[in-house]
Amino acid sequence: MTVQNKTLFVLPLLAAMFISPVQADEDPYVAGFEAWAKEISWQPGGEISAQAAEAYAKDVEKTIKAHGYIGKELPLPQATKVMKGVYTIVGSQIWHNPANFGLNNNISFIIFKSGVLVFNAGANPAVAYSAHQQIKRITNKPVKWLVVENNQGHAYLGASYWVDVGVKNLYSSTQANDIFDAAFKKEKREWGERVGKEITSSARNVTDKFTTFDGRKTIDVGNGESFELIDFGPGHTPASTSVYIPSKNLFLSGDLAFNERMPVMFNYTNSFDWMESFEKMMAEIPADAVVIPGHGTPTDMATIKKQTYDYFRYLQKGIKKIADEGGHVAEAEKIDQSKYKDRPVFEQAAKNNARRIYNEITGGDL
Repeated sequence: MTVQNKTLFVLPLLAAMFISPVQADEDPYVAGFEAWAKEISWQPGGEISAQAAEAYAKDVEKTIKAHGYIGKELPLPQATKVMKGVYTIVGSQIWHNPANFGLNNNISFIIFKSGVLVFNAGANPAVAYSAHQQIKRITNKPVKWLVVENNQGHAYLGASYWVDVGVKNLYSSTQANDIFDAAFKKEKREWGERVGKEITSSARNVTDKFTTFDGRKTIDVGNGESFELIDFGPGHTPASTSVYIPSKNLFLSGDLAFNERMPVMFNYTNSFDWMESFEKMMAEIPADAVVIPGHGTPTDMATIKKQTYDYFRYLQKGIKKIADEGGHVAEAEKIDQSKYKDRPVFEQAAKNNARRIYNEITGGDL
């Protein structure tokens, strides 16, 4: 291949990599590259050495990684102040889709004297970047710690952004980190297809950058403060990291607890294990703690018990009665859940949850 032909190949490739509808014009670095590419095209024969083009491509890639994400800020919900130094961006209560950019859980941040703790990485680098812009408008302190609640895409896929901007203290339960590592390609593909390939494409697997823990781990943040990482056991997902901050009596439950939104069971969810984990949590976390749940607005311990624990115990009790009387799965699916009908994703979750609990009780197949 001649130098000119190499150039004709490299330039469109560069443009495809770095100029997209999400990133166009507003970012000066990308706009500068676009201008450079146009300038080259007007030279006699459009010639430039392949080496120069490739060097420029590497420079662009290096710059993008150094900044984590180069593109416009997404219109995420604005962070809600929970208490002094504590904020949460409450994600959409429905499924992840292009309209919510994959943000259908909560991203929270806690401002300590020495830096900021972020809870959940975001569903993609664009969401992570956009959350970071909100943080920077509230405080000039650096983000020093990142914790992810579980192995799901909206908790993990934005992690490479935080690595790229210099966050070195990343934490996950060992089990969640292993699951996400094994499923990374599948998660990236599926989340990209569901919420947007362009905002997901730069996500990388950075599970090797995480410090993992089993059970619990205390992180000293200086000035007499710390936060506790706790995995109370299986819940919505096989591993569910929660954070308790004693100095603020603040509990970030992760997906162990839902508020307002209907809890959802998947093929890896066991409701009885989930409730056992919930009971361990209730026995340890102070009853007067402020709670930021995995889904829904900040609340208190009594509310998450009603919204999560009491819901599942109601279903388990009613469906066990149906099973004991010889009823089949179709009857379990018809169990009265009308008092929960106003909760988001009720239609998608109610029968599914009932069917899965019936099979947990009877040992039937889904």
